[in-house]
Amino acid sequence: MRAVFQRVTRSSVSVDGREVASVGKGAMVLLAVGKEDTEKDVHYMAEKIAGLRVFPDSEGKMNLSLLDIKGEVLLISQFTLYGDVKKGKRPGFDGAAPPELGERLYLMTAEALNNLGVTTKTGVFGAHMAVELVNDGPVTILISSKKEF
Repeated sequence: MRAVFQRVTRSSVSVDGREVASVGKGAMVLLAVGKEDTEKDVHYMAEKIAGLRVFPDSEGKMNLSLLDIKGEVLLISQFTLYGDVKKGKRPGFDGAAPPELGERLYLMTAEALNNLGVTTKTGVFGAHMAVELVNDGPVTILISSKKEF
């Protein structure tokens, strides 16, 4: 799995001009499922997202997690994080999971985050979405369950 974690003061997602989910202080996470991913990757990703210490403590140091600040997550599926542009200029998506696996593991990740105590809302899997956010910092972190980065 690959994720782009963005610390936000607020974020929302709309489909066909209608807002389907929004969060306040916390994170907006773009999540891609790879074709080799399993439930092990789900648990790694959920724990990493919930525990990532990127929120300021009383001294202004990035030392607190979503769990510490009782932050929320807006989790958006985005298979294009597996876009490979090593050859040519058109991305290839061979590393991305097929839709059935992608949706199942994406929803499992949302459920795992909720089970860890992080209120998590989702976009609509496979839909064309409009995502809005106010990136706080800005703070943006790349996460890979395969530890690619």
